[in-house]
Amino acid sequence: MKNKIYHAVKRCLRFYLYATAIVATLFVLLALTDIPYYAYHNLSLKKQQLTQKADVIVLMGGEGMPSPKGLMRSYFTVKAAHENPNSKIVIALPLKEEDSTEQLDLIANELIKNDINKQRIVFESKGYNTRSQALEILKLFSKQHSILIVSSPEHMYRAVRSFEKVGFEEVGSYPTFEVPEDEEMLKSKDKKRRKEEIQSLDLRYNLWSYMQYEIIVFREYLAIAYYWWKDWI
Repeated sequence: MKNKIYHAVKRCLRFYLYATAIVATLFVLLALTDIPYYAYHNLSLKKQQLTQKADVIVLMGGEGMPSPKGLMRSYFTVKAAHENPNSKIVIALPLKEEDSTEQLDLIANELIKNDINKQRIVFESKGYNTRSQALEILKLFSKQHSILIVSSPEHMYRAVRSFEKVGFEEVGSYPTFEVPEDEEMLKSKDKKRRKEEIQSLDLRYNLWSYMQYEIIVFREYLAIAYYWWKDWI
């Protein structure tokens, strides 16, 4: 009996190790292609633009403040607000009991110090996920209001489709893409070494960036599948 259990465990471990090796190999090989890049950018719905000025700009709070995503979304919301001067700005972030409205206030202050009138800012703190936030914002504005969503690129597909699903007729995408460092600044001034350094930069930076994209995209695909199963998108 013990031998059977031993051999069964051994077979399971062998299968696990083989499967892990295959997945890891595919993970690295995929990062050597442009597939992760295009998958990440396709989630952003960057081409889904409004046909008119936005009535409402929705800042999806994400991780709150201070955080890289919070700062990025605040920065892009300021840009969107200046481009749409008559719009209301909704900060959608679940209220945390331990800090009261501190997180909401931090984001609002970030907007205000960048010349955004505080009278334009509205808080939405009841929603606890993208679906419920869309429903709560629908209580504040009519379906005819044009909505511009500011969020991370990978979250944009799920966010836009969730707002469309609850009934908003025109929803635009405003993804918070990071701007990479200028490649020229990372290269040597010695022309003889440039070709080798360009290849090295492509391998080092693209490979690791694409691996991160793979993880981000896979995680978001799981969330999209869940929303699709719940009929939320």
